[in-house]
Amino acid sequence: MKKLLILVLLPFVLSGCKIALNGASIPPEMKTVNVLIFENNAPLVVPYLSSQFTEELKTRIRNQTSLSITQNDAHAVFSGNISGYSITPVALQESNSQATAGANRLSIRINVKYTNNLNPKLSFEESFERFKDFKLQGQSLQSIEQGLIKDVTAQLTEDIFNRAFANW
Repeated sequence: MKKLLILVLLPFVLSGCKIALNGASIPPEMKTVNVLIFENNAPLVVPYLSSQFTEELKTRIRNQTSLSITQNDAHAVFSGNISGYSITPVALQESNSQATAGANRLSIRINVKYTNNLNPKLSFEESFERFKDFKLQGQSLQSIEQGLIKDVTAQLTEDIFNRAFANW
């Protein structure tokens, strides 16, 4: 009898709770977001990085929230720029008395301004940086660069999403 009572009451108790499986804590009054183009101001410019990063951030928001992406006045706005893009050696190896890169690191830094028009106290300006180490292993950088960029931008969009919507 107790189990039946619990099963009957459980939906009523849970209906008042807001559950987000992805950890996002978006207030119910927030309905729209505008993601402006993140211009590439890094010293080393990859032509497609600006549009790829901007679209990946929009996709993460679409896939993990019920917010509508708009170009008009929005409840929240993401803007910023790509301020760093570099490929540096992280492990040296010696062969024939010559030091060469045994591993490399692709790093991307993004400056983000998040404006919460519903609760300005939750707005922020912050830099996010992520990297991925890789070995060329007989491949050219051009053949693996796009995949590396996709991996790093996925980490960055997760960090930015969590900072804006999960208060991490």
